[in-house]
Amino acid sequence: MIVGVLALLLVLLVPLTGGSLLRLGQIRIRAWGLLVVALAAQVLVFSVFPELPGRVGVSVHLLTYALAGGFLWLNRSVRGIWLIALGALLNGLAILVNGGTLPSSEWATRTAGLERSGGFANSAVLPDPHLLWLGDVLAVPAGVPFANVFSVGDVLIVIGVGVLVLAGSRGPATTPRTSPSSWRSSPQAGTAVPGAESSAVSCRSSQARNASVDRGGENR
Repeated sequence: MIVGVLALLLVLLVPLTGGSLLRLGQIRIRAWGLLVVALAAQVLVFSVFPELPGRVGVSVHLLTYALAGGFLWLNRSVRGIWLIALGALLNGLAILVNGGTLPSSEWATRTAGLERSGGFANSAVLPDPHLLWLGDVLAVPAGVPFANVFSVGDVLIVIGVGVLVLAGSRGPATTPRTSPSSWRSSPQAGTAVPGAESSAVSCRSSQARNASVDRGGENR
């Protein structure tokens, strides 16, 4: 949740930092549907139906990361995406080696004031975690708005979103390209049209030959 809040805050700060929301909106993002389905599935599993069997929760959780990975791959040319992808990869790796749950440290959970959930959770304190340093070992303290735990991967994702927003809102304005055919069909004043000079020379030569023939006829 904290990642989504910070990403939204970065977008809202664009006008205050001299950027353009209109220019940001012109970034071509492909396959939005993959990301929407992944986020919707996570909301359903972790918020709407938290009492689902563990195997179902784990399967859906891993599937959402696969969908998000496909979305990131299709948009890999967008600035900042590679940082977002790296953060998601670190989170996904920690989730994969821990059976579908991102491990959380006791300290981070206690600092954020979170309580252990009885059902399946995307992040939880595990008895024997693997790669704990990639898990939710950082925290926004209790009492602070949106207090929660977060990981190193989450930090990279937020930085990547910042790069995307910063670069996208300040990029050069795009202008439509004019094809060569349109240059020939509507030449500007003082602009030579390819082939026009040779056509004019040919026309003048033809006129000169016709005039010579006429004079020859008159002499006869």
